[in-house]
Amino acid sequence: MMEDGSVNLQFAKRLPKIELHAHLSGSISRKCLHDVWLQKKSIDPDFDLEDPLLAIPPGKVDYNLTTFFPLFSSYIYKLCNDVSSIEYTTAAVLADFQSDNVVYLELRTTPRAIPDAGITKSTYIRTILSCIAQHNANPTNTLHANLILSIDRRHTPAEAHEIVDLALAYRPHGVVGIDLCGDPSVGDVSALTPAFRRANREGLKITVHFAEAPASATEEELWTLLGWQPDRLGHVIHVDRDSAIAREIVRRKLGLELCLSCNVRANMLVGGGGYPEHHFGWWRDLGVPIALGTDDVGVFCSELSEEYRVAAEHFGLGHDDVRKLCESAVDMIFGSDAERARLSTLYTSLEVEMRRGPSGTCQRC
Repeated sequence: MMEDGSVNLQFAKRLPKIELHAHLSGSISRKCLHDVWLQKKSIDPDFDLEDPLLAIPPGKVDYNLTTFFPLFSSYIYKLCNDVSSIEYTTAAVLADFQSDNVVYLELRTTPRAIPDAGITKSTYIRTILSCIAQHNANPTNTLHANLILSIDRRHTPAEAHEIVDLALAYRPHGVVGIDLCGDPSVGDVSALTPAFRRANREGLKITVHFAEAPASATEEELWTLLGWQPDRLGHVIHVDRDSAIAREIVRRKLGLELCLSCNVRANMLVGGGGYPEHHFGWWRDLGVPIALGTDDVGVFCSELSEEYRVAAEHFGLGHDDVRKLCESAVDMIFGSDAERARLSTLYTSLEVEMRRGPSGTCQRC
């Protein structure tokens, strides 16, 4: 903690954080993928998938929308293709977020069937939920996690309804909502409207990837998505500040999941800008709830602590500003009232502690 009130990584690391925009497969570290690869090679020396440390070289973070999505279909899904690898990587992702002092996490994943391994979509979901349940049941773990099921833009209406069915079936076991995700350059989202409207009627929480790229930011698409009555919006990049869309988002006070490093490193911003040009600044000025997210920390290599440090550096945030930003995510969670109360108590205690410290600093930071 620095006495002048500037936010360093030490402060950001020790600050309890809430992560609401993290894709499971994209959150697997390269070391963890390498561990899985080594295990598979030890069992089958002829396993011919390239070493993750070569396929996804350490330090490479400049994936864009063209190179990003094939990384999963051509590599990560082929490596994490059985129950043991799914269990191992899920547990590692949970541990990584906990080590970054994330205290509440909503992981999201698209249910996958892997017939060669005897895995149905239900098996896949149960495997992940079992890992989450084991983690949450450990009283020494400060991180509590839940699961969001994603519908891909390429899904057929029948596939989308199937995922809604799965979300409803596993809602008692830790599924807290559904998501719209996938390559923003493909798919007609209007075909998915019946599934999302049914989810809304059934009381499922909804988050959607919104205006992630110019191709998915037409007025027609954005009004369609808003018509699904989502609870949160992810990315929200290609929205004009003075547009009717922006005014409607502000009117509804929709929670925004903003991912700074992902957007900058993948060159997703309007005009290819850097951190100072990120839309976080003007959305924050408009007073909507914001939760910073990592999106795919295994790909873009920026932990949530770093996201808060970067936001503080480029947008002039002090200690209390960052604490308030963290706390603003509490009301955005899809978790239970008890979970919301736990987090509120945590941040209230943190505020008291910071007020008692010199110059409003947190003594344990």
